[in-house]
Amino acid sequence: MSIMRVKSVEQSIQDAEAPEFRLRRVLRAVDLLGIGIGAIIGTGIFVLTGVAAATDAGPGISISFVISGIACGLAALCYAEFASVVPVAGSAYTFSYASLGEFLAWIIGWDLMLEFVIGASTVSVGWSQYFVEALSAVGLGLPEALTAAPGAGGVMNLPAAIIALLLTVVLVVGIRLSASVTNVVVAIKLAVVLFFIIFGAFFVKTANWDPFIPPHQPPDPSETGSALNDPLINAIFGGTGSFGVSGLVAGAALVFFAYIGFDIVASGAEETRKPQRDMPIGILGSLAICSVLYVLVSLVMTGIVKYDKLDTAAPMATAFQAIGAPWAVGLVSLGAIAGLTTVILILMLGQARVGFAMARDGLLPVYFAKVHRKYRTPYRITVITGVVVAIIASLTPIDVLAEMTNIGTLFAFVLVSIGVLVMRRTRPDLPRAFRVPLVPVIPILAALACLYLMLNLEGWTWLRFGIWMVLGLLIYFVYSKHRSRLGRGETIEDAAEETD
Repeated sequence: MSIMRVKSVEQSIQDAEAPEFRLRRVLRAVDLLGIGIGAIIGTGIFVLTGVAAATDAGPGISISFVISGIACGLAALCYAEFASVVPVAGSAYTFSYASLGEFLAWIIGWDLMLEFVIGASTVSVGWSQYFVEALSAVGLGLPEALTAAPGAGGVMNLPAAIIALLLTVVLVVGIRLSASVTNVVVAIKLAVVLFFIIFGAFFVKTANWDPFIPPHQPPDPSETGSALNDPLINAIFGGTGSFGVSGLVAGAALVFFAYIGFDIVASGAEETRKPQRDMPIGILGSLAICSVLYVLVSLVMTGIVKYDKLDTAAPMATAFQAIGAPWAVGLVSLGAIAGLTTVILILMLGQARVGFAMARDGLLPVYFAKVHRKYRTPYRITVITGVVVAIIASLTPIDVLAEMTNIGTLFAFVLVSIGVLVMRRTRPDLPRAFRVPLVPVIPILAALACLYLMLNLEGWTWLRFGIWMVLGLLIYFVYSKHRSRLGRGETIEDAAEETD
């Protein structure tokens, strides 16, 4: 059995229409925009902007956002073409199965599982911190034993577990409810972000932008440490230091993580009413809106406060305190809680859809592909996802939850970009409601840009990623390779019998 066997687009679509596995098509373009914006605007805009400005790019962080936005935009074009051609759940996993073959599809599916679960767990812990602070502000303190993980001075992080489980219920009840909740919360945090931009613009001091790109600072030779703590690119080209042009690129690698989320829109392709038209709108539209907001927020933030004072966990709150508006800090906290809520919801949504697609193909136990008779959602894999996220979030300190989300996303972008080139050559006959312009230039640039940003991740991230991938290879060759429906020549009806 060839591990590079390809599942045709026609077969993927046929599987999606099988009664036992059919999801409900209820999402509209506005819902997809809400999912995209809800996933993108979160920790990045509320935290990373200040950190990147203080440590890497200075006021030039706005340029770093443009650089990252361009890299993401190139990848988004590739996602939009695939999503319009293969409107099936699974996102990059499904795209890879149709273009690069089963083995690489398994690799990317396994990779996405790590990205979504660890990402949702990390954000759940962050949500808990903001929630506890908000309760303390109104005199409702919670015991530390129930708000921190064992390694962080507590017994368990109960709020983190509760939010994960509550959102699991929302996801099980239905994608339409999930989208409605997302749209409401997205409206709240967009209002908060716009308030920061408009209100803060009156307090900008242009002197704080001088110099806009601080002079380059080479690495300090007295600061020695493990090579695994440094970006991999340092081992290849030597230390690059901070600020200057290299600082802009380093800042772009950091704030790139603030863009993660638009790719999750593709996970809802199978539940979209008119995927060929609406998927490109959701993917490209959400990325464009968030890119503009990020640049404006970074300009206002560094205009209110000198960049070297923004290395805090809440730079937007720091800016409001600097202008003597402590009352506005509460608004920022509200926006942060709203933002993190939708990020958790959508990350778990993406994980459930990828796991559902893999189970339907037999690469995971088909039992997990069961669709709820009433709600038409993949409830078994959704419940398992929620429980796992709740356990990890309640028992793991936030500093232990590594940046695996980032390397997984970039790796997915690289494979999707390559997949567009392969699909154009192997299946030029397929109707494409959206086509990536300037092929092969755009997909090649997208793959190279994402690969370069991967090299800017620290050695520990690469090591952990490698260990996870080795575990995935073992599972594939021991179980998935032999249980694959495509490899065994089974029909979708055969798989339906196994779910009961």
